[in-house]
Amino acid sequence: MNKLSLFGFVVIICCLLFAQVYHGAAVSGLFDLPAFLIVFGGTLGAVMIQSSNKQFRHALALLNDIFITPVVSLDAQSKKIQAWSLKSRQQGLLSLEKEVEDEVEDPFTQKGLAMLVDGSDHLVLQDVLQQDIDLESEHYERSAQLYESMGGYSPTIGIIGAVLGLIEAMSYLDQPDKLGEGIAVAFIATIYGVGFANFIYLPIANKIRLYYQYIAIYKEMTLVGLIAIAHGDNGLLLERRLNSYINRASF
Repeated sequence: MNKLSLFGFVVIICCLLFAQVYHGAAVSGLFDLPAFLIVFGGTLGAVMIQSSNKQFRHALALLNDIFITPVVSLDAQSKKIQAWSLKSRQQGLLSLEKEVEDEVEDPFTQKGLAMLVDGSDHLVLQDVLQQDIDLESEHYERSAQLYESMGGYSPTIGIIGAVLGLIEAMSYLDQPDKLGEGIAVAFIATIYGVGFANFIYLPIANKIRLYYQYIAIYKEMTLVGLIAIAHGDNGLLLERRLNSYINRASF
């Protein structure tokens, strides 16, 4: 569980509620179902129009990553790679075949290690694995851009909601008490539009990028380690190379 992200959302909600209560306003004044439907539904519909089915589903699936710590560990992977390097220097690359079948669960590492055992040229190994990293990075970036687009649409749709509310409020020109209430409700849509964009959509987009940066570093470290095994690099040099990736990790 990524407690920092969860705590961040709690801080936002608490500050908004405190500000509302501090000025003597009712907390219920922040809630208006029609305004919520206009802003949230309109934003969701807009990104549905611009997205493919696959990309939209992928972006939704990534919401779970906002609150969890990546399951892959750079430290654990570094130790595995160093152990494989030692074993391959002592017993040859074919001795790693058992690792591919029994001990490697990560598909990326499994693919690279299998190519290494099969005797693939290190340049081919690098090209294939680097292509996987680049393509997946692009896939994650498009999902991050989807939430970024939501952050762009939401404030504008909030203004649309506010205008619609003001049009409705104008029908109470002869009733000043209801007119003021209607105008207040109208501006809730603007609050939703700006608030959702800056408190939810844009932070999610940046968190997705941060998450995949960590995954990309993990895969790049694995790629460098496998190529070092192919070259037969000594253990100390390999450890130094892997440690440089561990020190770059963001999580």
